[in-house]
Amino acid sequence: MAFAAEKIDPLVPAIEPSAPFTAAPGKPPRIVSLDVFRGLAIAAMILVNNPGDWDNVYRPLAHAEWDGWTMADLVFPFFLFIVGVAITLSLGDAENGGGGRSRILVRVLRRTVLLFALGLFLNSFMGFEGFAKLRILGVLQRIALCYLAGSLVFLAAGPLGQALSLVGLLGGYWLALAFIPVPGYGAGALDPEGNLAAFLDRRLLGEPHLYHTTWDPEGLLSTLPAIGTTLAGVLAGHWLRTQGDLARKSFGLVGVGVIAAALGWLLGLWLPINKSLWTSSYAVFTAGLAAALFGVSIWLVDVRGIRRPLKPLIIFGVNPIAAYVLSSMGSSLMEGIPIGSAGKNLQVWLYENAFRGWAGPLNGSLLFAVSTVLFWFGVMSVFYRRKIFIRV
Repeated sequence: MAFAAEKIDPLVPAIEPSAPFTAAPGKPPRIVSLDVFRGLAIAAMILVNNPGDWDNVYRPLAHAEWDGWTMADLVFPFFLFIVGVAITLSLGDAENGGGGRSRILVRVLRRTVLLFALGLFLNSFMGFEGFAKLRILGVLQRIALCYLAGSLVFLAAGPLGQALSLVGLLGGYWLALAFIPVPGYGAGALDPEGNLAAFLDRRLLGEPHLYHTTWDPEGLLSTLPAIGTTLAGVLAGHWLRTQGDLARKSFGLVGVGVIAAALGWLLGLWLPINKSLWTSSYAVFTAGLAAALFGVSIWLVDVRGIRRPLKPLIIFGVNPIAAYVLSSMGSSLMEGIPIGSAGKNLQVWLYENAFRGWAGPLNGSLLFAVSTVLFWFGVMSVFYRRKIFIRV
């Protein structure tokens, strides 16, 4: 993990230093919308993960119980999509600059290990009950695995091979869910316990290492279609690196994104859109929405030059892993600090005494989450002003 306090470009992405797209001879500009889009995903993650009361959450900010989707279910795939874009822009630049495959691979492996280790640290922070009960997978671990796989596919194949890998992952995963039988449930079961992904997680990881008793939303098999989401971002990155007008590219992303989202919705008629399983229909649908929204972001930020109102998202976007890790640690700390003798913790006390009393249970829960986002925006603003960019 690198801590950079020197005067560096604050628009350098934190997972991968983003290379500028090649649009014309001379020094090309950076795609600032990359940071805006990533910052939007991180801010939304913090908002969704920090309600004042989990029993009082507005529907768009609560994950779908199983099939279906809400706004909260779009955040993670959006982030993985932008990881894929950054892979193409950064590794493509490294290859063109003569960085050498071996050095690039070492950098990729190093970042993968660090991200995975950070995820394990968060899983054990303020609640470590021994390695026998430690959850092995999680959000950062999935980002690490998708980053690794996306980078390896990028280095091993061209755009056509990457597209075929994407189709193969999503198609193969769908066929596996549909036709490989699970003992006691048969083939094609898509309920929380009977699906193939949950069965493999129980067998390979063990129930004590899962988020839920019998399944994990960031499990092993369901990481394969999540890699597909990342590869969709890789392909979008190739589109941005081509010669041509950036406005035309942004419109192209919007058009392809809308078509992909519609295709994903249609596929959902046969294979339900489901985040916990990361079904192939969900991967196509969310990648399409991500491409469309990213295209709009490019047009607003990099074509029209609208940046000042979006500065908070840029601030989150240049330190995304720091914002996610610190906010997660902060939440765990508040939940681990007891207040009074009624079994309450600091988080519950703050929600009840600072928000619920005057705003009500539902609005108070939302205001608590918004206040959490604002607090961490303040912290990240200090980092930004002092030019501290924590790069994994």
